[in-house]
Amino acid sequence: MGKYVGRMPVEMLSDRLIRPTEYRKWQDAERRFERRDKDRAIIEELEASIPKHGLTVPIQLGISARHPTDVYVADGHHRAVALRNLGVDDFPFHWYWINNSGVRWESEPFPYHALGL
Repeated sequence: MGKYVGRMPVEMLSDRLIRPTEYRKWQDAERRFERRDKDRAIIEELEASIPKHGLTVPIQLGISARHPTDVYVADGHHRAVALRNLGVDDFPFHWYWINNSGVRWESEPFPYHALGL
């Protein structure tokens, strides 16, 4: 069985529910991407293509087995910022658990209880 592919509301990409890995808050990622020409170009390209073609590469979400309410974007920060900017309803994603022995990609549905919902 392959990786689980789900869809999730974009509003869950928030500082409270699904956080960015490399940045303290989503606003920090957005500011950095605005300042750097390369990042700004990526965001602009995504914002032009997503309304026409949808998001073609799922965002990768990670959940810490040690802290199961710690859900974060492992890969796809530019895609997440573009989705947030566009106000799109939902996005495709894969997810995995990360623990001491490594990463385990899941084929089962996402555990929404990890978001504290």
